[in-house]
Amino acid sequence: MKAKIQHAELSPKTKQFLDTPPRMLIGNEWVKSLSNKTFDTVNPADGKVILQIPLADKRDIDAAVVAARHAFKTTWKDGVSPTQRAELLWDLARLMERDLQVFMELETLDNGKPLSKSKYDVLGAINHLKYYAGWVTKINGSTVPVGSNKLVYTKKEALGVVGLIVPWNFPLMISMWKLAPALACGNCCILKPSELTPLSALYLGHLIIEAGFPAGVVNIVTGEGSPAGEAICHHMDVDMVSFTGSTVVGRKIMEAAAQSNLKKISLELGGKSPNVIFDDADLEKVFENLQWSSFYNTGQECTLGSRIYVQQSIFDKTVANLKEKAEKMTMGNGFDDHDLGPMISEKQLSNVMDYIDSGKKEGAVLVCGGKRIFANLRDGYFLEPTIFTSQSDGLRIVKEEIFGPVVVILPFNDFDDAILKANNSSYGLAAAVWTQDLSKAHNFANKVDAGTVWVNGYDLFDAAVPFGGFKQSGNGKEMGVNAIDQFTKEKAVWIVL
Repeated sequence: MKAKIQHAELSPKTKQFLDTPPRMLIGNEWVKSLSNKTFDTVNPADGKVILQIPLADKRDIDAAVVAARHAFKTTWKDGVSPTQRAELLWDLARLMERDLQVFMELETLDNGKPLSKSKYDVLGAINHLKYYAGWVTKINGSTVPVGSNKLVYTKKEALGVVGLIVPWNFPLMISMWKLAPALACGNCCILKPSELTPLSALYLGHLIIEAGFPAGVVNIVTGEGSPAGEAICHHMDVDMVSFTGSTVVGRKIMEAAAQSNLKKISLELGGKSPNVIFDDADLEKVFENLQWSSFYNTGQECTLGSRIYVQQSIFDKTVANLKEKAEKMTMGNGFDDHDLGPMISEKQLSNVMDYIDSGKKEGAVLVCGGKRIFANLRDGYFLEPTIFTSQSDGLRIVKEEIFGPVVVILPFNDFDDAILKANNSSYGLAAAVWTQDLSKAHNFANKVDAGTVWVNGYDLFDAAVPFGGFKQSGNGKEMGVNAIDQFTKEKAVWIVL
């Protein structure tokens, strides 16, 4: 049975949602799983069960695909004009603004992040939705000159039915990174939130119905990667899968696409991003930024600068500054709006503790942290911000994505050494450089192998700017016009005059 929700600070609308037995959204109907099985979603701040959520299997995915395909063929593709589609997206954005507080509370309850950080995420999701609402009426083809007796034009068309598989670290925001452009392009969607954080997606479903989206255009299924996620990826009537998560799962999705209908895929995968600090940087700005580029979201973010490379002459000073700030950061229940919330689960905390043990055994120097926090947080999944230093790039904690509040600070000598070390990774998601030398900054951006490069800043995002990684950090781009390209197919039409 679910635990009684005790948070007096929850708004009446949030309480009402939590008091309603959760269902999946298929064809604008709220349904149980066909197996009638459920799973628990847990508050990571106290380890207590919030709700039992329907556990989807292959049959539920089949039903969602049928609903989506029917909507695409009968209603959404030709029966709703681009202007009407844009109006629906705008209406949804306005409803999300109206219920901002509900989304904030659900994100904090389900994910554990501080309430102010949840607000930032929800506002980011709304901004993405508005951005792509503006794109709907501007998805154009082109004419191609091929001679005076022929006319060739191209048109961009919706793919059809797309599967959107979302992680737990930014549940609503990443859902909207995928859902907004997919809908703007005219696709029908099957959204599968992480089984660890399904609440905000399910609440979004209520607003999708309220906004007036036709039945089957958006379907929301809840369940685990196996079998629900696998069923989406192997389905012969799903035209694309957009996935954010681990590189290991990304490989399985590529295999599933090859083994099924060669569906289009977009993968935003892991990262081990280098944060490179030269001795000519504005250290005041660096130190203002460094703790958040290291530990934001309790380190559960693929772009964070978990490899910090510092020029030798300022190495000790930088280590001391980050240590001082890390030790002052507060952790606790997200509703109390501490600096950091808990890890997402006991399993994730255990994985991170294994990495910390590995760092110690392989010879890294533990500067601070490294311990699970108990005391009044005994039942939650809290871990101290942790800093290692190392002279070696070969350690597991330097090479592998940890996905927790753990960073490694390493020294470098000169520009060439910095580039060599920054690129010494199987990942290529993001990178940052801190320097007041404009030539050096541009040269670094040119030579570092990463999909996003920040200069004298970190973790900067905008709906208009493409985001995606190189190497084993994935393929395809989210945001900007690139996402329009991802969720459409281009057709060439020849007319003989």
